[in-house]
Amino acid sequence: MTFPLIDGARAGMLTPSSNTALEPYTSAMFAPFGEEASAHFGRFRVVEISMSAASQTQFTEAPILEAAERLAECHPRLICWNGTSAAWLGLDKDRALCAAITGRTGIPASSTMLAFDRAFRGLGVKRLGLVTPYLGEIQTLIQANYAAQGIEVVAEARLEDKGNYSFATYPPAQVAAMIREVAKAKPDAIAVVCTNFRGAPVAEEIEAETGIPVLDSISVTAAHSLREMGLDPARVTGWGSVFRLFSEID
Repeated sequence: MTFPLIDGARAGMLTPSSNTALEPYTSAMFAPFGEEASAHFGRFRVVEISMSAASQTQFTEAPILEAAERLAECHPRLICWNGTSAAWLGLDKDRALCAAITGRTGIPASSTMLAFDRAFRGLGVKRLGLVTPYLGEIQTLIQANYAAQGIEVVAEARLEDKGNYSFATYPPAQVAAMIREVAKAKPDAIAVVCTNFRGAPVAEEIEAETGIPVLDSISVTAAHSLREMGLDPARVTGWGSVFRLFSEID
């Protein structure tokens, strides 16, 4: 008797080392696909989010490319930088990184912030609500980068925290309260920018309350990755409208 080999679509996720929310949430989002698709994680050191020199050197290409090479050994269909540093460093940073990953591994590459860009264009977002755990110095840079893209941040909430590990310790209810606060400004969409923050579990509930799309970083990355691998993100339910969005937009 012979048996068919299992060789589903694999997404290689480059992951900040101190993240604890990203992996379980992403795996749960991929669960409806069973053996058809899976997410695999490679870590590199990220332990602080600030504008300090030590923090900024965490996002140099060398350690990221090393992690990407290790992920390539599991033969993923896509390698995705599941992190939001380009929110304050600029989208060109992620474009260059993705080109370098593909050049090093031969595998298509993308990122969380490029996924956000695709979602914003798909929704026609001009007025944005912004929720993060970050410091004000980071938030100011994020708002400036969005302004350069023609997107006005009309309301924002942050926690003034710089310790990446600690971001996941804030409960979903606390993140939900922040989202509801910025929803009062009636933005076109609300972006929860951080891949170690617990916005994903509350997105669908708040969307039902407000009618405003809630785009959580982990969810956006998962939906975009599934689409890039040729799978229908709409098969993922219970995590908000972003999976339907990525099923429909170009």
